[in-house]
Amino acid sequence: MNSDLWAEVVGQPGPVAQLQSAVAAPVHAYLLAGPEGSGTREAARAFAADLLLAASGATGDDAELLRTQVGAETHVALHVVEREGATISADQAREVVNLAATSAPAGGLRVILVVDAQLLGGVAPMLLKSIEEPPPSTVFVLTAEELPRDLVTIESRCVRIDFAAVPADVLAERLVAEGVDPVAAQVAAAASGGSLDRARLLASDPHVAARRESWYRAAEQLDGTGATAMTLVDELMGSIDEVLEPLAARQAEEVAVFEAQVTATGAKVRKGDLKAMEARHAREQRRLRTDELRSGLATLVARYRDAAAAGGSTAAFVDVADRVQALCSGLSHNPRELLAVQALFVTLPRVPAMAATA
Repeated sequence: MNSDLWAEVVGQPGPVAQLQSAVAAPVHAYLLAGPEGSGTREAARAFAADLLLAASGATGDDAELLRTQVGAETHVALHVVEREGATISADQAREVVNLAATSAPAGGLRVILVVDAQLLGGVAPMLLKSIEEPPPSTVFVLTAEELPRDLVTIESRCVRIDFAAVPADVLAERLVAEGVDPVAAQVAAAASGGSLDRARLLASDPHVAARRESWYRAAEQLDGTGATAMTLVDELMGSIDEVLEPLAARQAEEVAVFEAQVTATGAKVRKGDLKAMEARHAREQRRLRTDELRSGLATLVARYRDAAAAGGSTAAFVDVADRVQALCSGLSHNPRELLAVQALFVTLPRVPAMAATA
């Protein structure tokens, strides 16, 4: 794991500067708002590490271990709240309220990171008082794509820092600097949805270009029968699992580095540290799989867009785009994604084969 946590935030010089300058005199709560993949979570971890380092005065190996633990989201003074279902639950909210009312570990500082705060929903009122007036030893950091109108009160209690989508060429440039072949870097960056983390994984996946081509060409193979649609979906969904292989390898390396660093420094590890890391790894795998499915569906829509541009049906393109958007909006809450994609494909129109690709 890279202990320079700020290096994981790409294309966001303004937000990074704001957060780094806030370390010397932090306020009680921050909201990092930006689209998926813009680096809000990575920035939140880097900010938390700087805050905890400043509070603890750790140096040398102790500082390095702190950064590693915060990066792995296992540090005792960092509490991460991430939804386990469709939204953040009332039990999670109560845990945050109780935690915010207690003293920070070793009398220092505690950082409470709330991921995807736009999904607080009905539990927002439970957290409002804690976020508004936490004890001096607690700093809240919330990340969100964009807070809905009913959470404006939560937003008003935070210092808001906006993150922009990261352009593909910026990601490709970073990948090339890390040793990735320029062509592979361009393909990975284009399919990453603006996320450096996902771009890196895709750059190490030899199947990414073929997988995009399969999604792009899928509409040319439809014949109006359910059997063909379901066969195509099974093949496409099966190919998504390929992208999990580099992630699993990276996660195994993260565990090994964490264990080695703990052994080398003689640091005590909480009983649940590795369990918490494994739970985060499982969430990362689910999130990556969903992201890859969204990317594939977007590539499918691009085929209908290109068909319309070549003189085909604009109405068909608009209809497919609308239905894909509706499906993608519910993916995070739909455990039966295979059936949902099959139902979509059964109704999709066929487009004629063409030489150009997405």
